[in-house]
Amino acid sequence: MSYISKRHGKLCLAIISIILFCVIGSGFYRDISAGDKETYKGLKMFADVIDLVEKNYVDEVDAKELIQKAIQGMVSSLDPHSQLLPPEAFEELQIDTKGEFGGIGIVITMQKGLLTVISPIEGTPAHKAGVKAGDIIVKVDGEYTKDMMLWEAVKKMRGPQGESVIITIVREGLAEPVDFNLVRDIIPIESVRYMSLQPGYGYIRISNFQDNTTSDLRAALKKLESSKVSLKGLIIDLRDNPGGLLNQAIEVSDLFVEQGDIVSIKGRQTKHTKIFKAHADINKHDYPIVVLINGGSASASEIVAGALQDHKRALILGTTSFGKGSVQTVETLKDGYGLRFTIARYYTPSGRSIQAQGIVPDIEVKYELMTDEKDKEDRILKEKDLKNHLDAEPFSDKKKLNEAGKDKKDTQDLNQTTTETRYGPLDPESLHSDSQVMRALDILKSYHIFSEIRG
Repeated sequence: MSYISKRHGKLCLAIISIILFCVIGSGFYRDISAGDKETYKGLKMFADVIDLVEKNYVDEVDAKELIQKAIQGMVSSLDPHSQLLPPEAFEELQIDTKGEFGGIGIVITMQKGLLTVISPIEGTPAHKAGVKAGDIIVKVDGEYTKDMMLWEAVKKMRGPQGESVIITIVREGLAEPVDFNLVRDIIPIESVRYMSLQPGYGYIRISNFQDNTTSDLRAALKKLESSKVSLKGLIIDLRDNPGGLLNQAIEVSDLFVEQGDIVSIKGRQTKHTKIFKAHADINKHDYPIVVLINGGSASASEIVAGALQDHKRALILGTTSFGKGSVQTVETLKDGYGLRFTIARYYTPSGRSIQAQGIVPDIEVKYELMTDEKDKEDRILKEKDLKNHLDAEPFSDKKKLNEAGKDKKDTQDLNQTTTETRYGPLDPESLHSDSQVMRALDILKSYHIFSEIRG
C-alpha cells in the first residue's frame, strides 16, 4: 500500500509522540523529524506493522503492550544488560542493595529459558526443605516459568514473611516433578562475613556490594587486626560475587590501595568518562592479601580484583572471572517505567578492559573439595558467551565490527544475575576442605616464612 490513511497517519504520529515523550522523560533529547529519513522510515514501518496487527490479527491485541514489547526487544538487542524495566522491576533492582527481604532463600539464574537453582542458601526455607543446586523450577504457584523474565520469577517467589509459595521442580534422577510448599522467611543480606582460619590468618567473604559493605568490611578488619595474634595475612573471597554498587567497590579497593587509579570508566559521551582515584587510609592494612575469584565473580568484584592486582597489592587466585566490564544507568520514563542501558566500559588501573575478558588470576587453581568431586566450574557461562555481548573495546569501523561478530557464540540471551548471593553463614569445616582457600592460606604462610628468613 503506497499511502497512509488518516487513522493510520494519526497512529504513526501517536507512536512518534510516545517515543519522544519517553526519550525526553529520561533527560535525553534527540530531534526526530522527517529530515532524518531513516528514522522516519523506520517509525512509519513500525506504525504500519502495529496497524496491520491491531486490525487483522486473529485475536484482539493490546497496542500498548505490543509497543512495550517492541521497545524491550529493541533495547535487549543492544547487549544482555540493557532492558526496559516495568514499575515492579524497579523494586527488585533496589532490593539487593538493602539489608533484607522476604523470600525462600535460593540463588537462581535463567539458563536457556529455564529457571535454574544455582544453590540454596544455608538455613533458609528452601535449604531446609531440600531444594538442591541444579533443580529446575518449572512452576511458581502453578504458573509456568519457561521464558519468564528473571525479575518476574523473583517477584513471585519473594513476599511477606509467613506467607507460603509452591515451587514445582524437575530434578535429574526423579521421574516426576516435585512440589515444595515453602513458607517465606526474612532472608538477611550480610555482604561481609569473616573468621580466623588460623592464628594470624584471616578470611573475609564479600558476597555482594551493597550500601553498607565498606563499613562492614572496616568492622571485620578491625576485629581480625585486634586479635591476640597480629594479622600476618588475609584472604578476601570474591567467588560467586555478582557485583552491586560501584561506589562500594571503589571504597573497598581504596582501603588497600594508597594512591593512583582504582578504576576508570569510558563512554561515548564525555560525561560518562571518569577516573576514580585512591586515597591514603589512616589505618594501614599492609599485610599480604590473596583474593579468590571464579567465573561467578562479576562487575564490582572484578573492579576490586583488578585494582588490587594492578597495584601489586594482592595476589589473585582461582579461575578467570565473569567478564562484565560494562556500566549501566537507569533513566526514568513515563508511568513508572525505567530504561536500563549501557553507557560505558570499565578499565583497570593499567588500562585493561574487563568486558568479555575478565580478570585472569595470577595463580590458577580450580575449585575442589578435598573430600569430594571437582566442581563443575568449567560449565559456568561468562559474559563472552552471552548473545549480543559488548566487545572489550569499541570498534571504529564496520569492517572490524563485522569481523568481531563472526567470533561471537550464537548462544541464547542468558541473564546471569542471581536473585540472592552467598549470604549463608561461614562453615569452618567447608573452608578447610576448600582447595582454593587452603592454597591461599599456604601462600600467605609461605610469604611470612620467607619474610622471616630474609629479615
